[in-house]
Amino acid sequence: MYRFLLSRQWVILTLLGLVMIPTMIKLGYWQLHRHEHRVANNHLISQNVKAAAVPVERLAAPGKAVPREDLYRSVSATGHYDTAHEVVARQRTAADGQKNGYHVITPLVLDDGRAILVNRGWIDADGGLTALPKIPAAESGEITVTGRLRPDETSSSTGIRNKSGLPDRMIMLINSTDLAKSSPQQLLGGYLELATTSPKPSGAQPELIPEPDDSSIGPHMAYAIQWWLFSAMVPVGWVILVRRERKERITGQESRKSVPVAV
Repeated sequence: MYRFLLSRQWVILTLLGLVMIPTMIKLGYWQLHRHEHRVANNHLISQNVKAAAVPVERLAAPGKAVPREDLYRSVSATGHYDTAHEVVARQRTAADGQKNGYHVITPLVLDDGRAILVNRGWIDADGGLTALPKIPAAESGEITVTGRLRPDETSSSTGIRNKSGLPDRMIMLINSTDLAKSSPQQLLGGYLELATTSPKPSGAQPELIPEPDDSSIGPHMAYAIQWWLFSAMVPVGWVILVRRERKERITGQESRKSVPVAV
């Protein structure tokens, strides 16, 4: 009664199910690994943000990429701002996630003559993207800043497409290697995302970038469970279809036997 399983239709259906099961299991493990990576990344960020600040010169150097273990590491730097080489990064969203504007990027010249890029915070686009916006003045004189160490931005890491021919002093990506071409100082790799300034600024300043969210784990674990449930449903569905097909065939045979033969 199960000879129908050898038909072309059922062979294709069975093979399709055999392919789908391991594929869905693999997709589930892929989502699980993404979940584990997210949890580990959150733990790393939480530790680095809460750690005591260390001088940025200990972790960053010209041409040196910021390693993953130093992501959002709390660092400090002492020097004076070089506002003559200040730029703004375009298409940046405010902390409320609604308004579009710029990040203000100002080099901080250290005591040894090198400099670190400082993301001083967000300002409103003020209605235009072709003219340099009004930037709150940076503090003059020697200051000490603390913040979070960030790696140089690239198109692959941020999804922001770099553009040429931008208005003067506007950039798309915060990248020390690119900005070093027009800087009179050697720039340390990466940049500092400002948290505090000492002494405190006297006037209005850009809106500080909020601390990274280290609590959200995303939907990856739920997706993993969904894929594994789907893989378990394939053989169950196959058995249900087989039993239904068998029942229909038996019912059909019995119907044909019950039909009286004309004499």
